[in-house]
Amino acid sequence: MAAMSLQLTVVSLFLLGGVLTFPLGQEAEHTSTCGYESCHPTKPDMLNVHLVPHTHDDVGWLKTVDQYFYGDRNDIQHAGVQYILDSVVDQLLKNPDRRFIYVETAFFYRWWRQQSSSMQQTVKQLVNEGRLEFVNGGWCMSDEATTHYSAVIDQMTMGLRFLNETFGPCGRPRVAWHIDPFGHAREHASMFAQMGYDGFFFGRLDYQDRARRMMYREQELLWRASDSLTPPMADLFTGILPNGYNPPEGFCWDQSCDDAPIRDDPDLEDYNVDDVVKRFLAIAEGQSAVYKTNHIIMTMGSDFQYENANLWYKNLDKLIHYVNAQQANGIKVNVLYSTPSCYLQELHRTNLTWALKNDDFFPYADDAHDFWTGYFTSRPALKRYERISNSNLQMCNQLEVLGGPVSRRGPFGVGDSKTMKEAMAVAQHHDAVSGTEKQHVANDYARRLANGWQHCQVLVSNSLAGLSGSTAERIYCDNLNISVCPLTESSKKFSVNVYNPLARPVTWPVRLPVNGTAYVVSDANGKSVDSQVVPVSPATREVRRSRGFAVNELVFQVQAPPLGYTTYSVSLLQNGPPPASTQHHTPTAIKNKFLQVTFDPDTGLLSSLSNLETKQTIKLTQNFYWYNASDGNNVESIQPSGAYIFRPNSSTPFVISKTAKTESIQTPAVQEVRQWFSPWVSQVVRLYADSRALELEWTVGPVPIDDDLGKEVITRLDTSIQTAQYFYTDSNGREVLQRKTDFRPTWNLKQSEPIAGNYYPINSRAFIKDDDDQLTVVTDRSQGGGSINNGSLEIMLHRRLLYDDVRGVAEPLNETSGIFPKGLVVRGRLLLSLDRPASAADAHRPLAQEVVLQPLLTFTGGDLHPNTRLEFSGLQAALPPAVHLLTLSQWDKDSVLLRLEHQFQSWESKVNSQPVTVNLQKLFTTLDVLGVSELNLSANQWKDEMKRFSWTPESEEQPLLKTFEDPSTWEVTLRPMEIRTFLLKVGLR
Repeated sequence: MAAMSLQLTVVSLFLLGGVLTFPLGQEAEHTSTCGYESCHPTKPDMLNVHLVPHTHDDVGWLKTVDQYFYGDRNDIQHAGVQYILDSVVDQLLKNPDRRFIYVETAFFYRWWRQQSSSMQQTVKQLVNEGRLEFVNGGWCMSDEATTHYSAVIDQMTMGLRFLNETFGPCGRPRVAWHIDPFGHAREHASMFAQMGYDGFFFGRLDYQDRARRMMYREQELLWRASDSLTPPMADLFTGILPNGYNPPEGFCWDQSCDDAPIRDDPDLEDYNVDDVVKRFLAIAEGQSAVYKTNHIIMTMGSDFQYENANLWYKNLDKLIHYVNAQQANGIKVNVLYSTPSCYLQELHRTNLTWALKNDDFFPYADDAHDFWTGYFTSRPALKRYERISNSNLQMCNQLEVLGGPVSRRGPFGVGDSKTMKEAMAVAQHHDAVSGTEKQHVANDYARRLANGWQHCQVLVSNSLAGLSGSTAERIYCDNLNISVCPLTESSKKFSVNVYNPLARPVTWPVRLPVNGTAYVVSDANGKSVDSQVVPVSPATREVRRSRGFAVNELVFQVQAPPLGYTTYSVSLLQNGPPPASTQHHTPTAIKNKFLQVTFDPDTGLLSSLSNLETKQTIKLTQNFYWYNASDGNNVESIQPSGAYIFRPNSSTPFVISKTAKTESIQTPAVQEVRQWFSPWVSQVVRLYADSRALELEWTVGPVPIDDDLGKEVITRLDTSIQTAQYFYTDSNGREVLQRKTDFRPTWNLKQSEPIAGNYYPINSRAFIKDDDDQLTVVTDRSQGGGSINNGSLEIMLHRRLLYDDVRGVAEPLNETSGIFPKGLVVRGRLLLSLDRPASAADAHRPLAQEVVLQPLLTFTGGDLHPNTRLEFSGLQAALPPAVHLLTLSQWDKDSVLLRLEHQFQSWESKVNSQPVTVNLQKLFTTLDVLGVSELNLSANQWKDEMKRFSWTPESEEQPLLKTFEDPSTWEVTLRPMEIRTFLLKVGLR
C-alpha cells in the first residue's frame, strides 16, 4: 500500500495507483525528540525508579464536566482542570528534565481552544520534546464493564484524531492508561492492541489476584485478549501499578495533601532530607521485591492534582537530587522523571518472558466483602438512554454520508453530528454510563445526550428530505416505549419512515400509540400489511402518567432495506373492527411458527420454552426477586451496597410474588401475556408472528423503601439445562467469555460473597448451555448478572439503595425525578432464544446487533407528495451475515471513515466463522469510491506503518502473525473477529 508518511504535509487528497494517500497529522518539527527518543537515560546496574507526574481528571463524577473544567462548585470538590494545565505548562518550562503526562482529551481540547497562538506554540514545543506526553488519548478514560465496543472505538477515535491533527506523530500516545476503571475487560485490551498501543497500565484488580501476582512477580504480564485473532494482533503488554494511581505513602506534595515538604536547609531544626531519603529507599526496595526487573514505576499525582504544580515539582526535583546523591555512597538506586512509555521501553529492552493471561479482570473486589459489581446495573435508565443514543449517533453519522452536503445545511436548518459525538464520548467515562456519579451529574450527561440528538435530528431530517425528495416536517417520537407520540395519537392519516442502520435487511415490530380502533397500513409498494390494534396495558398507562393519552396501540411488522429506509402509510378506518380484546385468564400456551411458550395455569408464570424448528423443549420458569441490600451493619463487614458495591444481606433473594395476575391478548400479529407481580413489578411476555425470539418487557419501580431497606431487583430464569456451574457473558458486546461459579481461571478463589462475587457484566447477551440446548438472553442495555445455581441465569434490573458505599460519590443510589418523585420507574426488554449450541451464535449475534442498532422511526402527518421516494438503500447489496458495518461517518469534505467487522468468533459457527471478502467499490449506491487507504482501529495511523513492541510469553512459542494479500485494492477479506478500518475518497453519484 502506498500510504504517505505521517511526516508529509500535503493538504489535498489524491490518487496514487488506486490508493488514497493523505496526512493523518501535521508535520512534526525537525527538532522533535518525542516518544521513546525523549526518555531520560537509565543505569543498567541500578534499580531505576521512574517517577511519573500525572493528574487523574474525571470527565464528570462529583461535579459536571463544565464544573470540573472551570473549577466551579468547589464546595463539592476542589478541582479546576484549566488551572492544572496552566500550572503544569508553566512548571515544565522551568526545568527541561521535568515530565508530565495528560490523559483526557475532552478537557485538553477545551483548554487548547482558549490558548493564544504563542501559548499553543509553546505547548507544541513541549510535546515535540517529550516533556508533555499524552497517554491513552481518548476523549475520556472509558468504563470497561458497561460500555459497548462501538462507542468506545468512537470516543477513542475522536480524542486521538484531535491529538494527531494538533501535534502530529508526537501527539500519538504509545500507552493505554486506565488507572481508575473498576475491573478490566478483555475486549478493551484487544481494542487497544489493534489501535497500535505498545502497552497498557491500570491500577485496580482483585485483592486476591494482586496478592498472588505480587508473590510470583506477575504484576506485569502479556494479555492475549482474543481467542480468534491470530497472535500478536490482540496481545497487549499489561502492567499493574503499585499504588493504584496514587503516590507512595508520605510522598504526596499537592495542595490537597498533608505530607511534609522536603526541608533541605541543614541550619533549620526541621531539616528532614535524611528521613525522606531513607523512607523513599525503603519503599523502592519493597516495591522492587514484587516486580520482575530493575525498573519500577511510581505514580506521582492523583485526582485533580497539580493545580499548583510548583508544589509537586519543587519537591520532586529535590527528591531526585538527594536520592541520587546517595549513589556516591554506594546506594544502587537511580531516580528519574519518566513517563509510562519510557518505563515500558525499559521493560521491553530487558527481553524477558512474561506471564500469559487469556481471561479478564472481572469481577473486581478490594476486600473480602467489597465486590464492585453493583455498577454493572446502577442507573439502568441512563444505561438504556446511552445505548439508544449510540444507535442514534450511528444513524446520524450514516445519513450525513449518504445524504451528502444537504444533510448539514438543508431545508430544516443547520444540523451537525459533532455535538452528539462529544456527548456520547463523554458518556463513556468510567463515572458516566457506569452509574457511579452524583445525581446532578447523571442529569447533566442525559442533558448532553438529549442536546446532541436535537442537533442530529436536524441533520437526519435534512438527509431524509434530500434522499426522499420530500420536505414535509418530520416528527420524532422518543417515548414510544411508553406509548407516547402526539402525532400518531391524533392523526387520521400519517406515514412512518423506517431507517435501518444495519447492512442487512431487518424485520422489526412497530407499536404506535393510537386512539382509533382499526387502521389500514400500506408498505412502500402500496401493498396492505397485516396490522392489529390492541389496548394499551394498565402498566403502560401508569408509567407514562400524563405524557400521553392513547388508549390503543397499532402493531405491525416492517421490513427495512440494508442501510436505508422504507415508508409505511397509515390511515384510520372509520368503520373498522374493534381492537383485540383482553382475556383475564392465563393461556396454557402462546406460539408462532418458530416458538411455543407455556404457562402454569395456577401461578401464571412461564413453565416451558420450545423451538418448533429444532424440536427442542426446556423447562423454563421466570420470576422477579430482590436482594436486601446491606446497610453496613453486618457481623462480617460494615460495607453497605451502593453505586459501586453490590452486597446483599442474604444469599437468598426475596420473591416478589409466587404468582402473577395475568391478562392475555392473542392476535395474528402478536400474542401477549401481561403479568402483574406487585404494584411495582409487571411484565409483558410477547411473541410476534415472525419472531424467533421471545420478548420479556419488564417494568420495575418505584422500588419501595418504606421498610427502610435498599433493594436490588433481579429477574431469574430457572431451566432444565445442565450447566455444571458454567455460563457465558459477552465482553463489551463483542467476544464471549466462559464463566464458572465460584471460580477464577487465574488463581484459587476464596469466595466470601457467594452472590456478588459471581456477578459479571452483561453488555448485550449472556447464555447457558449443555450438549443439547442453549438459552441466550439478549439485553437492551448493560446489566449485571450471574448463574448462581445450575441451570439458572439471573439479571439485575434495578437498584435503589439507602446508603453510600464509601467509595467517594458520597450519595446513596436513590433515584427519583419530577415525574417519579417516589422513585424511578424503569422499563426494558430481554429477548430469549432457544437453539442448538452449534448454531446458536447464528441467531443471537444478529439479534444482539438489531437491539443495539434498532431502526429509527420518523413520522409525517397527512399525505406525502406523490413524487416522494418511498424506499432507499445505501448499499448495492446486503453484506454477508458475518459482516457488520461498524462505522460509516464523514471524515472531511471528500472522504469517509469506514469500518467493516467480522462479527463471529472463530469457533462459533460452522457457516459464519469463515473468512469473508467484500468489494469496497461495489458497496454504496450514492457514493463512488475513488480511493482507499487502510488505517489502524482508531484511525490515527496507517495500518502498514503501525509498529508495535513484540513480547514473549512464558512457556510458549510466539506464533507468527498470519498475513494475506487482497486480490485487489478494492477487495478486502475479513477473518473472524477482525475489524478493518478504511479512509475512502468518495464522490457523490
